[in-house]
Amino acid sequence: MPASGPSVLPDNIALVLQGGGALGAYQAGVYQALYEAGVAPGWIAGISIGAFNTAIIAGNPPERRVEALRAFWDTISQPYLLPATTLGQEARLEGLGEHARAWLDTWEAWRALVEGQRGFFHPRSWAAGLAGESPFDAVGPQSASWYDTGPMIATLEKMVDFDRLNDGGVRVSVGAVNVATGNLEYFDNTRMRLDARHILASGALPPAFPAVEIDGAFYWDGGLVSNTPLSYVLSDPRRADTLVFQVDLWSARGELPQSLLDVAERQKEIQFSSRTRMVTSVQRVDQHYRRLLRELLEAMPAETRETNPWARHAAELACGNRIGVIHLIYRERARIGHFKDYQFGRVALREHWTSGMVDASRALSHPEWLRLPTGEDAFVSHDATAADDG
Repeated sequence: MPASGPSVLPDNIALVLQGGGALGAYQAGVYQALYEAGVAPGWIAGISIGAFNTAIIAGNPPERRVEALRAFWDTISQPYLLPATTLGQEARLEGLGEHARAWLDTWEAWRALVEGQRGFFHPRSWAAGLAGESPFDAVGPQSASWYDTGPMIATLEKMVDFDRLNDGGVRVSVGAVNVATGNLEYFDNTRMRLDARHILASGALPPAFPAVEIDGAFYWDGGLVSNTPLSYVLSDPRRADTLVFQVDLWSARGELPQSLLDVAERQKEIQFSSRTRMVTSVQRVDQHYRRLLRELLEAMPAETRETNPWARHAAELACGNRIGVIHLIYRERARIGHFKDYQFGRVALREHWTSGMVDASRALSHPEWLRLPTGEDAFVSHDATAADDG
């Protein structure tokens, strides 16, 4: 059972989960800390692995969500062939120092590439090889990929109660890119009923994973356009007072790369960080002008507000809602090489999870962050992990 939560929390709490593959275990740790503190998000929005975590959380009863997240991550941390690395093996490797641990990380990433991950994906080369074909012979958007993600459909259908996800009182939004139009679209359970296809589409990162068909259209990973659904949440037309927990898996700031492998890692960080700081800065300015419009309208005569078409249009744009954003960015064990997003070894996933719990608990130790802004500043962002990230 969760511990008693903060004495005062806003009515609307959103949890926003970025994409990042194996690093997504960090988000599970963040959620555990929130649950144990009695913080219950009423809206969860995710991209890619964030969409998978979203489905697991919203598709299970509150008292089983942490357990369900553990079952999910335990499942996808199993390779197909040789046994998974154990914590006992980790202890022996730690005794050998950092060099041995680097080899472990590399080994686990290589296994993901060659074997796939149980309950998630496996190489198409298995079936192609048995048929005497090449993966390049594949025809059609659902076959043109290195890996088959069919196992994830079965995993989601086993671990997620989609009736609960759609009707359980938690708003769910997951983003995916329409392959034909190039537009980012959101599947939202306030507008449609979601199933495993919508979740899988959000994480269908090409060319590794195939496009997912939904109602005649094909979708890829939403991270190709924007790896965070923060703008979608903050642009909600309801304009409700909201506290947002934004959980990012990629840091926009980083060290200057010194090798080709460093370049590959830094490229991913820049590409998938989605400049969350810029998003919050833009939203802060937007919120300021919406509030300014409201104040100006209140100073106008009532007749002008009702008859002037520009005043009526301004009234549609104006609002006085308050927004607080608590921003967590994973850093501690996220720097394990350019393959950190597909290193699904259990040792690394446990570290990601623990880091999420620690960072979220640290954020929750600031009760003033859990209160919405007052006075003239209607938008406040708190950096829970560093003050200088981009």
